[in-house]
Amino acid sequence: MTEGNFVDYVKIHVRSGNGGRGSTHFHREKYITKGGPDGGDGGRGGHVILRGDKGLWTLISFKFKRHFNAEHGFSGSKSRSTGADGTDIIIPVPLGTVVLDSQTGERITEITEEGDVIVAKGGMGGRGNWHFKSSTNQAPRYAQPGRAGVERDITLELKVLADVGLVGFPNAGKSTLLSAITSAKPKIADYPFTTLKPNLGIVQHRNFSSFILADIPGIIEGAAYGKGLGHYFLRHIERNSVLLYVIPADAPDIKEQFTILNKELAQYNPELLDKHFMVGISKSDLLDEELFEAIKDECSRSFTEIPFVLFSSVSQQGLSALKDKLWGLLND
Repeated sequence: MTEGNFVDYVKIHVRSGNGGRGSTHFHREKYITKGGPDGGDGGRGGHVILRGDKGLWTLISFKFKRHFNAEHGFSGSKSRSTGADGTDIIIPVPLGTVVLDSQTGERITEITEEGDVIVAKGGMGGRGNWHFKSSTNQAPRYAQPGRAGVERDITLELKVLADVGLVGFPNAGKSTLLSAITSAKPKIADYPFTTLKPNLGIVQHRNFSSFILADIPGIIEGAAYGKGLGHYFLRHIERNSVLLYVIPADAPDIKEQFTILNKELAQYNPELLDKHFMVGISKSDLLDEELFEAIKDECSRSFTEIPFVLFSSVSQQGLSALKDKLWGLLND
């Protein structure tokens, strides 16, 4: 899925370098006319390497370049000199990138921390003719060719890495909350699917502590089966440590909305229900004091063992309590 500079799914073609050919050279110098074989080995072909980079948050660079070829290894030479290895090609990717074989769908690796992962090994260099000298073959005129590199199509799928993920229907107030407690500036409007890409922000908490909050595009009923934005956004939720269900205070039935959201997550991946979570009732500034207390009592009955907070991103009411409870879940 793409919007603007956010790209979270691409297919690329990679090819590692071939190994260099071994040499069939024979030792020659003044006064030595029949020196033995001294052909060196070929160099290794370059690897294709994915490098996790915490400074990246999107796969946008792959919109403009989809083919990556490492350098071939160089041939061996005289005096048993090994040819130079081909230069590796290093491809920076964001943390949270899942790497799949495009043809089989097999998972190759996941990039969850900074460092290098080889996704296509360079071919080994061929051995030079000096390796093949024997008592019965004093002058071998044979050397190995280098082994071919690896050529493959791979799929890069980005799953946003965040501590807390916001889960809710369109227009539940998730983007407004993100803009209220972080410096992020997500698109906000009063129509469904304003958010078409995950947005991240850093929440500053007490004693200089902080955590990352992700605004995930809104869920609709049937999302697990591809309706609306479907699995394009649900996969981002898999990476969140804590889930915050955001339900507006003016919803017709708060408990029903929570039940539908929970059902969609369970149908997509039952393991999501094992995460810590809480409920945030947004837009509490729309309530008078009597209605505020009534909804608070309703939530106490509906969410007996689930932490919840009524808050308003506009008036800032309840935001400190919300951050405290999220921080407690993150450190539970």
